[in-house]
Amino acid sequence: MSEYTFVESQKFTQWWIWIFLLGIGMFLFYVQSNLGPIILITVSLLFLFMRLDTRVDARGISFKFFPFVKKEFMWSEISSARVVDYGFVGGWGIRLYTSYGTVYNVKGSKGLAIELKDGKKFCLGTQRPEELQNILSFKPSKNES
Repeated sequence: MSEYTFVESQKFTQWWIWIFLLGIGMFLFYVQSNLGPIILITVSLLFLFMRLDTRVDARGISFKFFPFVKKEFMWSEISSARVVDYGFVGGWGIRLYTSYGTVYNVKGSKGLAIELKDGKKFCLGTQRPEELQNILSFKPSKNES
């Protein structure tokens, strides 16, 4: 990796999510004894394996919100990229129709707001906003992009 590379992988590690899932599972088991465990296991596995991977390098920005979305954008497609505090956008996961476009996050309120030259916007949550801001301050040279 060059010095102009930012890589971050985030997972849902909040303890309260697992308590919430356990509570829902117990409720479903009580209401639908044969369907409850299946739903609990499926949703728990989803949260266990779901993760947001972000990469910023001299080529551009790529991200994967496993198992839902995988995208890559070259710098030539990007109009702007900046670190923002997007506040609370109605929860975590994939949030649609925010002022930053679609927000992909797993926790916190800081992210990389990206606007493409075609006008589309999206935001990628980060737990390392200062490091990401430092990477964005580098400008890739013509021969790197």
